[in-house]
Amino acid sequence: MAAFFINRPIFAWVIAIVIMLAGVLALGRLPVAHYPDIALPQISISAQYPGASASIVDRSVTQIIEQQLKGLDNLLHMSSTSGSSSGSEINLTFTAGTDIDTAQVQVQNKLQQAMSLLPEAVQRQGVQAFKAVENSFMTVALYDARNMMRASDISDYVASSLVDPLSRIQGVGSVTLYGSQNAMRIWCDPDKMRQYRLNPQDVLTAIREQNSQVAGGQVGESPAPPGQEINIAINASSSLETVEQFEQILLRVEENGAVLLLKDVARIELNEESATGGTYFNGHAGTGLSFKLSSGANVLKTTQAIKAELEALAAFFPPGLTYAYAEDKAPIVEKSIQSVVRTLLEAIALVVVVMFLFLQSFRATLVSAIAVPVVLLGVFAVLAVAGFSINTLTMFGMVLAIGLLVDDAIVVVENVERLMREEKLSAREAALKSMRQITGALVGVAVVISAVFIPMAFISGSTGSIFRQFSITIVASMVLSVVVAIVLTPALCATILTVKKHRAEAGVFGRFNRWFDALTGRYAVQVAGIVKRPKTWTTTVVFVVAMCAVLFSRLPDSFLPDEDQGILYVDVQLPSGASQERTEKIVKEIDEYFRTEEKDAIQSVMSVVGWGFSGSGQSSAMVFPLLKDWSERGQGQGVFDVMERASARFSSIHGADIVVMAPPAAMDLGTSSGFEMELMDRGGNGRAALLKAKDALLEDAAKRPSVSYARYGGMEDAEQYDLLINNGKAGAYGLSRGDINNAISAYWAGEYINDFSDRGRTKKVYFQAEPSFRTGVDDFRRYYLRNAKDEMVPFSNFLAVKSGLASPSLTRYQGIPSVKIEGAAVQGKSSGQAMLEMEESAAKLPSGFDYAWTGLSYQQRMASNQAPLLYAISIIVVFLSLAALYESWTIPLAVLMAVPTGVIGALGGVYLRGMNNDIYFQIALLTIVGLSAKNSILIVEFARALHHEGKDLLTATVEASRLRLRPVLMTSLCFILGVVPLAFSTGAGSAAQNALGTAVMAGMITATGLGVYYTPLFFVLVTRLFGRKKGHEHAPASSTVPNA
Repeated sequence: MAAFFINRPIFAWVIAIVIMLAGVLALGRLPVAHYPDIALPQISISAQYPGASASIVDRSVTQIIEQQLKGLDNLLHMSSTSGSSSGSEINLTFTAGTDIDTAQVQVQNKLQQAMSLLPEAVQRQGVQAFKAVENSFMTVALYDARNMMRASDISDYVASSLVDPLSRIQGVGSVTLYGSQNAMRIWCDPDKMRQYRLNPQDVLTAIREQNSQVAGGQVGESPAPPGQEINIAINASSSLETVEQFEQILLRVEENGAVLLLKDVARIELNEESATGGTYFNGHAGTGLSFKLSSGANVLKTTQAIKAELEALAAFFPPGLTYAYAEDKAPIVEKSIQSVVRTLLEAIALVVVVMFLFLQSFRATLVSAIAVPVVLLGVFAVLAVAGFSINTLTMFGMVLAIGLLVDDAIVVVENVERLMREEKLSAREAALKSMRQITGALVGVAVVISAVFIPMAFISGSTGSIFRQFSITIVASMVLSVVVAIVLTPALCATILTVKKHRAEAGVFGRFNRWFDALTGRYAVQVAGIVKRPKTWTTTVVFVVAMCAVLFSRLPDSFLPDEDQGILYVDVQLPSGASQERTEKIVKEIDEYFRTEEKDAIQSVMSVVGWGFSGSGQSSAMVFPLLKDWSERGQGQGVFDVMERASARFSSIHGADIVVMAPPAAMDLGTSSGFEMELMDRGGNGRAALLKAKDALLEDAAKRPSVSYARYGGMEDAEQYDLLINNGKAGAYGLSRGDINNAISAYWAGEYINDFSDRGRTKKVYFQAEPSFRTGVDDFRRYYLRNAKDEMVPFSNFLAVKSGLASPSLTRYQGIPSVKIEGAAVQGKSSGQAMLEMEESAAKLPSGFDYAWTGLSYQQRMASNQAPLLYAISIIVVFLSLAALYESWTIPLAVLMAVPTGVIGALGGVYLRGMNNDIYFQIALLTIVGLSAKNSILIVEFARALHHEGKDLLTATVEASRLRLRPVLMTSLCFILGVVPLAFSTGAGSAAQNALGTAVMAGMITATGLGVYYTPLFFVLVTRLFGRKKGHEHAPASSTVPNA
């Protein structure tokens, strides 16, 4: 096939141009992301039960819904939270690859079965099921820098005018408003209710009747009598819109004609629907919007759409209202990709320099370098067809592929030049003869490299999503590299190369040639000494393998390296029962710390009271310190530096549990880079026993050297009042239990009555007792209820109050009562070590208790379990590919025995730089397997060919090693320098680059430095042990290899 294109070079150019055009077109269509969609598909179910305690929400809402969620396809696990402030929230996680739309339909169908079983108040509020990821990707703060607008007014405007249009943007999964829209709040006075002998139901009935939508029909509506000439609509609606209109609601008309109006027994105002907290941005009161992605959405496109919509909506903002981005994940995505692109360009430049140094010809270097844009653009086309994105992982794959894809072109160019120099052939004749010699070898190397990475594509879960990015990218690069080496490179050689008159003896090239000749001579002598004493040198192999085992055991596990994402999360949790005022005082101290003591690193601070990472309520809060751009920060101003100082500072704040967290490398995998565990009560031991087991686990974890601040990820039990109704006494007073329950619920929990229209938007009407009548448990004595005899009976006659402890938030995992345990590894330790020690602590728990890893920790455990299998499969596939390619069982063995020489370097490099055994290290190891095998093939294949030609085993091995040293060093150096920018990258996304670059660079250095010595040794040993008589073992179809 190569001869066809050598004779028709324009045809070869056409194919290359078509490949590049396809890549250019694909570049315009490919989405850009930080990571691929590695989060498992999730469906969230949300239900509200106003005024209900956590235990009531758990029993009457959460468990009811959970019991109906059976038979869902591909459901992996289910978790839920029931809170007195947050209602019920159930998260369903499905296996990777599940169609999220189909899953949502199934969940909706199951919810319909549960709806009739839920309390009426919950049904009226509605139950929602939506697609969403766990974490927000953007938070917008809205505030008045003049401090003239009330926070409630800002919140109402945002809820009424911004939430809906922003929620409709494609890619937005859900929008959380840190506040609420206004509602018509009817605050009744229990004293006046007693004075006018009213029950709450009297007021509620009057409001429902007089604030309603009624269909009035039409005048002259068909069928009309003959002669009807007009048709006019009748508006009979009595829907109210203003506070004044609600004040005029008629409650009763006395016999003397006096009227009792709603304003006589209640204060009516337009105010927040739910006043559970507040939001502050750089000290200004306001509100906030938190955005979550829908499953599979692109963060950059969605972010751009949100910003464009906000800019358009800002033209209609009330005077003084402005907005700022308190959290934005788009910059880390953009800067990470920009950093990798810069690394890619640096790698290309370094590879071209190395090629020029070895080839010592501008024309030869140009021919080899042309393969780079053709292959890279072709890879973009393949990514588009595969449905991938331009992300950190695919760009890493391209950086790794740079050194690989020029190898084929180098082999072709070098062999053509050798034939032109030694056999005095023309460029065209040399190209034809060269391709007859090396086409099989080119295909063989591509098969081996592809064999290493193809098994990656079949790994499941989030780990598989990451591996597939590398697998498809590198395999596509290798296939396109071979295509270019067979189609375009020989055609270019035939038309561009010229015969060198003599080898450079002066200047830089001359000095390099003399040094390399001396190096080659010494190398040949050293190899001859090694292969003559195989037993002595074999013992060193045992040492290398033993060191690999030792380093593997000492290398800590993790999933992804921690990255500086430019933001911190601060979780604030006061003791349950603490007031909002106390919480705001603590939050203000945290806010001032970041904006004063860390002002050189911090750009802005947003604080949210009433919402937290551990729960919701007056005692919860969270703070978002946004750091300045990476280029504006100096030494000691990174995320982890600020986090360490802030953690030390906040440890001195008493009366609050404050945790400073850095977000994980991938935003889909939880809120922090630490570990997450669910402790489950499988034995039905009860809440008290579960909390006791939790305390024992945390106490043991505190003694572990690798665990830093293991904590309960929920809210501690708080005082709760239980109302004890004496049914006998209530009956004696002519009161039913239903009347009493309805009155308590309306007065204390509040009653959603119906809706009203405010400036064209439907809002809710709520009834509740004045806050001054709900300050303490003794206030129950101030309430009365009218009985059938028209007597006002005090609550104290039939109601008693009992104090106890109860949790304001209850969690379940897989339908089983559970508590969440969170924590992190101490500085210098990995999350894998911390998880291992947590498992040791959990093993001491009493019977009936179990645990499960969730979030990032679940993915990490899955990755570590799959890694050994992946290594084994890759090595087996490489072995079988080599065996099939060379029709030999011994050649693959000799080749693969050199793999530990690369593994020892990768392990040593990562260990010395204090890195972990993470996803990138696993990918690097597989890359080293392929590259070590490639280098060995270049020596073993040629030595075998010389041996078959009649030379004795030792002579053939030494000669092959000498002749192949130059191409081995050249291709290896190209690859090593190609990943140097990765290993020493700084800035956004540098942790991932360093992790991958360090392992691959160090592994290739030892794979080359040791492999060129051990490969000849292994070939001699294997041939002597397993080889048959010369000539009995078949040579490959193309056994003649260039000796360039």
